[in-house]
Amino acid sequence: VQPNNYSTFYDDQRQNWSIMFESEKAAMDFSKQVCIAKCNSSPVLDSVLCQDLVLGEGQGVEGGDSLEVAYTGWLFQNHGLGQVFDSNVNKDKLLRLKLGSGKVIKGWEEGMMGMKKGGRRYLIIPPAWAYGAQGVAGRVPPDSTLVLEVEVRRVKLVKEGSGSDGQSVGSRDSPAPSPVPNSDGFSAD
Repeated sequence: VQPNNYSTFYDDQRQNWSIMFESEKAAMDFSKQVCIAKCNSSPVLDSVLCQDLVLGEGQGVEGGDSLEVAYTGWLFQNHGLGQVFDSNVNKDKLLRLKLGSGKVIKGWEEGMMGMKKGGRRYLIIPPAWAYGAQGVAGRVPPDSTLVLEVEVRRVKLVKEGSGSDGQSVGSRDSPAPSPVPNSDGFSAD
């Protein structure tokens, strides 16, 4: 995905292609279909498939950063989008989460790494990275592959220190060393 509704990709002969779309929606729809095609053409989906729809701006998010996201989740059925199992898009509240805290399924956290504020991404998450064999009663059948479209609306990067006004002083690209991660309830995986 490139600015101004461009997409570039390589085909199976390693030839580079660029396409310009008439609208952002057309570019996003194409990117979604590419992601679904990747999923359908892989014999076994054993990791999270990520496809950027909109790049966003600023710094990519990492574990420990706090985010507010809008999302919609579908079941992956019959080689494409099935029914919606969860969404907050038409609700007043965004989902708040700290990356790495385990508030959402493992594949969702993994798939959001590196996203930027204003970015949108399509994720296809295999059962082992989602709800596995247990599923979610009444919403997600056992062993379901999930599709999520996530948009990062707000980002609060991990603070490296704060000034008297409470504003963040350091940032990740500053020369100051990063703090050593502490064990505040994060599991080893």
